[in-house]
Amino acid sequence: MDVTARLRELMEERNWTEYRLAKEAGLSQSTISNMFNRGTVPSVATLETICNGLGITLGQFFSEGQLVELTSEQAAFFRDWKTLKADEKQLVSQIVEKLKR
Repeated sequence: MDVTARLRELMEERNWTEYRLAKEAGLSQSTISNMFNRGTVPSVATLETICNGLGITLGQFFSEGQLVELTSEQAAFFRDWKTLKADEKQLVSQIVEKLKR
């Protein structure tokens, strides 16, 4: 798997720049830039830190679009989602759409 290509894909989904990825992951911008500009392969620890910044697990990173497992935060959200009425789910969906813009 091309790690930097996968990172680019995930960044594009979120409309993130390298700078934003660095900030969200709590890494220096030079660390992120080196991966993309110099082809530096991140260590597993660095990749896990990046995944945490993206809000995904390492398993989700390597699944290439197929969710393998949920983070604890995602699982809690879906547990709460199941308890909502149809009109409440619609409202939450509308809020999420507004936040994505």
